[in-house]
Amino acid sequence: MLFSSFEFLFFFFPIVWIINIILPRRIKKYWLLAASFFFYYWGEPTFFLLMVTSILFNFCFGLLLDQHNKSIAKIETEDSGNNPPCNSQIKTKTTVTKKILFITALVINFSILLFYKFINFLPSDISGAFWLLSKNTDQINLVLPLAISFYTFQSVGYLIDVYRGMPSEKNPFNYALFISFFPQLLQGPILRYRDFSPQIDRQRITLNGFSDGVLRFLTGFNQKILLANILSELTEKAFNASNLSVGMAWLGMISYSLQLYFDFSGYSDMAIGLGKMFGFQFTENFDFPYASANLSEFWRRWHISLGSWFRDYLYIPLGGSRVSSKIRIALNLLIVWLATGIWHGTDFTFILWGILHGILIVFEKITGLPEKIKNKTFLQILYRGFTLFIVIFGWMLFRSEDMVQAMDYIRSLFKLNGNPWRGDMFIFNFREYYFTLIFAFISAFPIIRYIRSSISKKGKLSENTVNVVWYCIQLLLAVISLSCLAMNTHNPFLYSNF
Repeated sequence: MLFSSFEFLFFFFPIVWIINIILPRRIKKYWLLAASFFFYYWGEPTFFLLMVTSILFNFCFGLLLDQHNKSIAKIETEDSGNNPPCNSQIKTKTTVTKKILFITALVINFSILLFYKFINFLPSDISGAFWLLSKNTDQINLVLPLAISFYTFQSVGYLIDVYRGMPSEKNPFNYALFISFFPQLLQGPILRYRDFSPQIDRQRITLNGFSDGVLRFLTGFNQKILLANILSELTEKAFNASNLSVGMAWLGMISYSLQLYFDFSGYSDMAIGLGKMFGFQFTENFDFPYASANLSEFWRRWHISLGSWFRDYLYIPLGGSRVSSKIRIALNLLIVWLATGIWHGTDFTFILWGILHGILIVFEKITGLPEKIKNKTFLQILYRGFTLFIVIFGWMLFRSEDMVQAMDYIRSLFKLNGNPWRGDMFIFNFREYYFTLIFAFISAFPIIRYIRSSISKKGKLSENTVNVVWYCIQLLLAVISLSCLAMNTHNPFLYSNF
């Protein structure tokens, strides 16, 4: 059930929200849990039990880790007090058992995730990377369970925090709601339990919070329908064409970059808005990433919750930037980016995408280039252009079905296959989609936010008036979006595939 579907907009959400308002506060979380389970079962009945099993498994392991934390703390307290020192062997044994439990939980979680990713994509990797094997390799057609990457990372993050000393959740219903809460279940943001837990029993729906949530939801909904969905048509034409002109190849690559952004940021805005409407605050997930001055900044602005997850639970434990050797820093970054590529998919295109970004971020980290040119305007402009090119070029790898298609597309981009600079296909599609592309480009940068801020600061209109006008614009666009939704059944969320 997609947020941008009529079933969700006019059936599921209104019923869940109204009943949630009526119920006493102590019962709300159970109602939201039941609704979240129904939401997932509606979209993925085959793997519903897999998600429930994952919830129960990680909840129990969290309790076990917490129990061992308390045992170790008790031993340390007795050792530091007036009591005779307890047997150090007991502490050592408890610590070793805790590590074994922790490693076992991680191995099981990641084994399940990698099983579904690799079993479905490994044959195409082989045939894509080694063309000679393409006739002898059959594709295994196993569906990736919906949202498995997101709820696995959320579960593992919880276990790591408990292992580090955070108290575990004792109420299984609270933990289940944390993992399955429907606004963020399918595509994040990836939540931290220490941020989500205090909100479970303190849901407070206010008029301002609900109003802000509606506006945020409408903004994401309009981005999804009026930009991402329309641009998906142009992207499909470019990537499915057999003979691309240079112009059409670039047009398709730019179109996909904008489509992916508005698809995912639109979902994130809708999720954050839904959270606000139910009295929850989620972390931000996007901050106009295409306005970034360098690649490192881009990844601080794009999919923020995933980037912070890898930083806190992989990069820093590896030593981060605190290690003495630049080679070790580079290795840590490459490991993180290899893992990021695999998280998105196990096709060789995803791995190559991760390695590309990893190498360039290592370059920025080692050379300190972004910092060295911060006072040189011309060089900054050049590097911004280079950053944007690398990002959209990387998205081309991201979109390609295999390395064969990626290499064909690269040849079209740089006129290496004798293709024309432009053709009838490019001229027709540019005329057809140029308005959407212009509006998408403006929306991908903080231009509208700057205009709204400037109008209120210069005193032409008050801030409240500007906000009301913006609200009305989003409502009008939502009416248009609903009309488009009624006429067009092509409405997927891209990140549901990951």
